[in-house]
Amino acid sequence: MSYAEDGSRLWLRGEMPKDITLKIDPNMPNDDGYRISGRTITARTEMGLLYGRYAYLRGEQGESHPFYKLRILNHWDNLDGSIERGYAGKSIFWSAEDNSSHFTLNTSLITQYAEANASIGINGTVLNNVNASPKMLTRAYINKVKEVADILRPWGIRVYLSVNFGTPKALGETKTADPLDPQVKKWWKNKAKEIYKDIPDFGGFLVKANSEGQPGPFDYGRTHADGANMLADALKPYGGIVMWRSFVYGAKHQGEDRVKQAVSEFAELDGQFRDNVILQSKNGPLDFQPREPYAPIFDQMKKTPQMAELQITQEYLGQSWHLVYLAPMWKEFFSFVKPQKLVGIAGVANIGLDKNWCGHHFSQANWYAFGRLAWNPTLSSRQIAEEWLKQTFGNENGIVKKEFASAITSVMLRSREACVDYMMPLGLHHIFKFDHHMGPQPDGYIARYPIEWCPVYYHRANGDSIGVDRTHTGTNATSQYPEPYCSLYDDINTCPERYLLWFHRVPWTRRMNSGRTLWEEMQWRYNQGVKEVEDYISIWQEARPEIDEQRWKEVDNRLQRQLKDAKEWRDVCLGYFGKLQENKR
Repeated sequence: MSYAEDGSRLWLRGEMPKDITLKIDPNMPNDDGYRISGRTITARTEMGLLYGRYAYLRGEQGESHPFYKLRILNHWDNLDGSIERGYAGKSIFWSAEDNSSHFTLNTSLITQYAEANASIGINGTVLNNVNASPKMLTRAYINKVKEVADILRPWGIRVYLSVNFGTPKALGETKTADPLDPQVKKWWKNKAKEIYKDIPDFGGFLVKANSEGQPGPFDYGRTHADGANMLADALKPYGGIVMWRSFVYGAKHQGEDRVKQAVSEFAELDGQFRDNVILQSKNGPLDFQPREPYAPIFDQMKKTPQMAELQITQEYLGQSWHLVYLAPMWKEFFSFVKPQKLVGIAGVANIGLDKNWCGHHFSQANWYAFGRLAWNPTLSSRQIAEEWLKQTFGNENGIVKKEFASAITSVMLRSREACVDYMMPLGLHHIFKFDHHMGPQPDGYIARYPIEWCPVYYHRANGDSIGVDRTHTGTNATSQYPEPYCSLYDDINTCPERYLLWFHRVPWTRRMNSGRTLWEEMQWRYNQGVKEVEDYISIWQEARPEIDEQRWKEVDNRLQRQLKDAKEWRDVCLGYFGKLQENKR
C-alpha cells in the first residue's frame, strides 16, 4: 500500500451503499436499538437508524439493543487545553493557552469526534477534568458548553460537566460550600436552571469530592450523601443525574489500607442517596493498575445505583507508547462484576489533538472497544479486535488478508498479559515512577509524600519476602469481598497467582504452580513479557506489505520504544529485588 495515511479517519472508512432501506418501526423497544435484515435497517428512532448504519458497515445482521442507557466518556481536559493523563496532544474542546474562554471551537473536529462516538454507540461525554476548575460554571464557559452540546446533539450525545464542589465559595458568590446551607442550595439550583435554559438535554454533574485535595462535604462535617443529594435536588427537575466518584483515600480513613477506603467511606451510606445519584467506581480498588482484583464496592452497595469507571487512556499501561489492547482487562472485570449490577459505564478518554486522535494507532482500538462493550458487554475481546482491524486496516472494501488479521489479532489479545508480565507480574502493583507513572521505581520513597503515593508501600520487599498481607492476619481487605472470593483470596494456597502479591506476603523461596520458586517465577515472567514484545516486532515486520507506510513506521517506532521500556522494567525490578536477597545473604 503506497498511499499516505495518518490515522485521522479512525475506523470510519466504509461507504454506505446507496440501495440501503431505512424503516421506522414504532413497535420496537424505545432504546435506540436497531434491526438489520439484508440491506434493510429498521429502528424505532432516528438514532437507532444511525447506530444501525454503522452496525451494517461493520458487518452486523440481526437485532441489537444497548445493554446500558449510560455510555459515557470522561475527558480529564483542563480549561487551558492540557489533559491530565492525556498522551495524544491538547484538548479538542478547551484550547485557550491563557486559560480564558476567548477561543474558537474547531467545529469540524468536534463533529468528527461525535461521529466516531456515535458509530460505536457512545451517548454521553463529560467535557472537563474531574479535578475541576470553578470557572467551568461561569457564564463564559457555559456558553462554550452550549456550543459543544449543539454540535454533539445530532449524533445522540449528551454533555455532562465535572464540577468542583466548592465552586460557589471559590467564585465568591457564597460564604461557604456547606451542602446543608440554604444559600448554597439556592446557588446550585439557580446554576442548574441557568444551564438547562441553554442546554435542555444537559446530562448532569460528575463529582470528585474529598479526594486528593479536592473540596467536598467533609470540609463541613457532612457526608458524601449530603453533598451528592444537594446537587441531585438541583438537577432533579430537569432530569439530570449526579455521578459521584468513590475514588477517595487519605481523607476520613487516613492510615487505613488504601484499597479498603472506598468501602469504608461509602458502605454505611448505602440507601441514603437520591434516586438520581449514581456511585461511579474504578474497576479495581486502587487506581487503574495493569491488573487489580475487582473493586469490592460493587458488591457492598446494594441499594445505590452504580456505574464502573474504566480508563481508556493508558496512564499505567505504557501511555501512548505501548501497544496494549484493554478489552481483555475489561472482560476480566465483567467476569467478576456482572454487567446487570451496573446502570452505566464511564471511560476516561484517550483523545487529543494528535492527527490519529489517540497518540498510538492501536490505542484507537481501546476507544472503539469501550464503546462496543458499553453497548454489549457480552462481546468477546476477539470479536471487537477483529471488527476494529477490518475497519481500520482493511482495503476500500473492508477486506483484510486472513494471515495478517490473524497475526495482529493475536498480538492485540496477548498484549495486556504481556504488559502485566514485563511491568508487575504475580500481583505486584503501583511500583511506577512518581507523578507521571511512566517506568519502574520499585525503590520509590519520598518522605514528604503520603506513604500511599510511594512504591515501597505496595510491595514491602526485603531479603526474605515480598507482598502486602491483606488477609485476616493483615489489613483484612479480603473481608470486603463476598464468598467465595473472601476465602479464596484469604488463603495463600487458593489465591490465584495473578493476585498473589496483592493479598499475601510471600517468601521468595515459596514454590509456585510451575514448580519454580517465587523468585524464579518472577524472573521468568519478566523475561516472558520482554519476549512477547520482541515477537510483536517480528510480526509487525512481516505485516509491512499489508499496511500503508506512514502507519507502519509510526507503529514500528512505538514498538521499538515498548521493547526498550519492557527491558528497563525487567532489569530495574529484577535488579532491585535481587539485590535485596543478595544483601540478606
